[in-house]
Order: sequence, then C-alpha cells, then structure tokens
Amino acid sequence: MGFSDLVKQAQTEKRTVLTEIESKNILREVGINTTETFLALSSEEANKKASEIGYPVALKIVASGISHKSDVGGVILNLQNSEEVVHAYDSILRNIQNTHPSAKIEGVSVQKMAAAGTEVIIGMTLDQQFGPVIMFGLGGILVEILNDVSFRLAPLEEKDAIEMVDEIAARPILDGVRGQEPCNLKELYKMLLQISVFVTDHPEIKEVDLNPIIVNSKKAVAVDARIILNDDLDERQTL
Repeated sequence: MGFSDLVKQAQTEKRTVLTEIESKNILREVGINTTETFLALSSEEANKKASEIGYPVALKIVASGISHKSDVGGVILNLQNSEEVVHAYDSILRNIQNTHPSAKIEGVSVQKMAAAGTEVIIGMTLDQQFGPVIMFGLGGILVEILNDVSFRLAPLEEKDAIEMVDEIAARPILDGVRGQEPCNLKELYKMLLQISVFVTDHPEIKEVDLNPIIVNSKKAVAVDARIILNDDLDERQTL
C-alpha cells in the first residue's frame, strides 16, 4: 500500500499515527534503509516468521495509543530461539493488557536484530510558521537524557546534513571510541537528505521519528520508525 492509500485509510479510521510497520514500509518505498518488519497475530505466527528471517530477532507490540513501547514492556530484544519467541510474545501481550487494558492491539511485530553500532535519531516536526524542522542527535534514551541534538529547516542541502552531524557534542563517538570502528557518516548524511525530501514532498506529515537508527562502519538502518499525520484534513490531502 502506497503512502497516499495509507493516508486515505488513516482518514477513514480517524487516526493520525501510522504503525511501525506502515511507517517502515513507506520509508523503504522512498529509499530509506529500515529493518524489514512483519506483523504476527499469534505466538505461532511469530515463531514461524522468526524461523524464516533467522535469529536473533526482536518482538514489539503493535497497538494504537502506545508510542513508547519499551516503557510498558512492549519490546523484547535479542531472542535466540523458538522457545524465547513464544515466551516473549505472550509476555508482551500480558504487559500491555496490564498497563494499557483499553489499547487496541493489532499484533506483535517481528524483525531481525540489526548489526551492532551506534544509536542515533533523525526526526522531523512540522512548525506552524517555518514548516518541516529536521532534528539529528544520539538515539535511544540518550536523546532525552542528554538533549544533544541539532536542527535545520527543510529542505536540506548536503552541507546542512554535514553540519547537523558535526554540531552535536557527542560527535567524537561517531568517529569510533574504545576500539569501535568509525561510523559511516555518508550513510547518515544520505538518510538526513532522504528524510528532508520525503517530508518536503508530503505536507500531510506532522512528525517523523526514526529512533533508534543503528549506524556502523558499513551502513545506517532505522530499527524503529513512526510517522504522524496532520490532524487537519485540509493539510492531509494526498499529492
């Protein structure tokens, strides 16, 4: 399903937040590297899909109204075998039923664990006056703890992407510390520019959150993603 079709479907369902799977599918359509993610409606389906894509895998809750999945026990990582997958699936559902009993659970996503690397974030917020504002910083929980981020107005040029990466205080981490290989900065610049084009081309988008993006010496891949649409129907018309 293309982006325009997803917008129409979201309008019909009166929702503005696209699921992780929907968001990743759209991002991959425009060339942005994300982990391929599959929806499982049962522990049996999760087990089958995990066996197909290969271990280790990660499981995450897919439910409307839950944005910080890790905080509510909705994410279990680095599962190594069938028994762990089945147990994790059931545990995630119990956690959500205990913390968000009224949540509309669509299922549990299954994805292969990404290769090790440094976690960064790329985001976009639609400013009422200035339009799309792109953000870059260290990812995971560090973005909230350190608040070490940089901003630029879209559309970005390559020099803007380079400056955004260089401006964060933790920039030396990307060059490799304690024996780690330096990160592939060209892949980060590329992803920043791709997000800039994507949000500029689609004014129906209110927010984009790619967190974390795992970047290592070879590539950068978004392992979690969320797209939020404008709740103003006039602004959400497809192109």
